[in-house]
Amino acid sequence: MPFLELESTLPASSFRGSLLERLSRAAAVILDKPPERINISVKPDMILSIGGSTSPCAQLIVSSIGVVSTAEQNKEHSAKFFEFLTQELGLPPDRILIRFYPLEKWQIGKNGTVMTFL
Repeated sequence: MPFLELESTLPASSFRGSLLERLSRAAAVILDKPPERINISVKPDMILSIGGSTSPCAQLIVSSIGVVSTAEQNKEHSAKFFEFLTQELGLPPDRILIRFYPLEKWQIGKNGTVMTFL
């Protein structure tokens, strides 16, 4: 059950209407997870600084069970997410950061229990 949080200094008007749908489809392919498991939030108009610069930027936070646990996995995911984000947001790669957080099944609550028991 991947969770993606896209934070950006870009205004909300910069995000085309179906960005969430396109990001959801891309994340499902990149992380090899069913589309119905992908959860996304987009936070535009953030006050962010990357490398001391407040030029337009974005950061993607990716949390998931089992697919973001190694450097090798995240290297592959990173390349694919960067390709998507630079194209969609019109930002150069040096103005985007991605943070990966592995999760365990007991850390995600759903339907009154945790994923361990579902």
